[in-house]
Amino acid sequence: MLEHLIQGTLLGLAAGVAPGPLLVLVVTETIRHNAAAGIKVALAPMITDVPIITLAMLVLPRLPHFEIILGAVSLIGALFIGYLAYDSFRTEGIHLNSVDIKPQSLKKGVITNLLNPHPYVFWLGVGVPLIYKALQTGYAGAAAFIGSFFVFIVGSKVVLALIVNQSRSFLSGPVYIYIVRALGLLLALFAFILIRDGLKFIGIGW
Repeated sequence: MLEHLIQGTLLGLAAGVAPGPLLVLVVTETIRHNAAAGIKVALAPMITDVPIITLAMLVLPRLPHFEIILGAVSLIGALFIGYLAYDSFRTEGIHLNSVDIKPQSLKKGVITNLLNPHPYVFWLGVGVPLIYKALQTGYAGAAAFIGSFFVFIVGSKVVLALIVNQSRSFLSGPVYIYIVRALGLLLALFAFILIRDGLKFIGIGW
């Protein structure tokens, strides 16, 4: 259970602080209105991701050669996590003066996340295979992974909204950049774990 808790924490934190459409939306809402508006946008993954998880959990087991397919999507997920790690190493922060500030809302936050391909790729290639792996040890492990992921993806964005509300230069400063790059290193290590798990699902021991 501790392993799955750590996995959910790492992936949620990395997704929460990485530059992307939803984080930019959190920032612009905070600047345009206040921290409370940014926090509302930060809640979007709890609305958009649950249907994606549910659909993936219902569809994947019905496919023929389920374990081989699960192994294949795990390997694809490893490539995706590797890309995120590479992108994290390259980050130069978020420069707020280049952000087009427009009135936003939780509704637009949900739409933005639904139109963002990252949640779909993440849950199909990374999240769902990890959930199935956790289920091998019981429901508690799966609950720990899902719960910790949502706590940290939402919680990190909430914290960033509060920080931006006090200091708009934080997201372009060295502390934020170092945090993202450090998480990028952890994501790179996690990509190797996903490769190992994917090969095990396929039947190739490692």
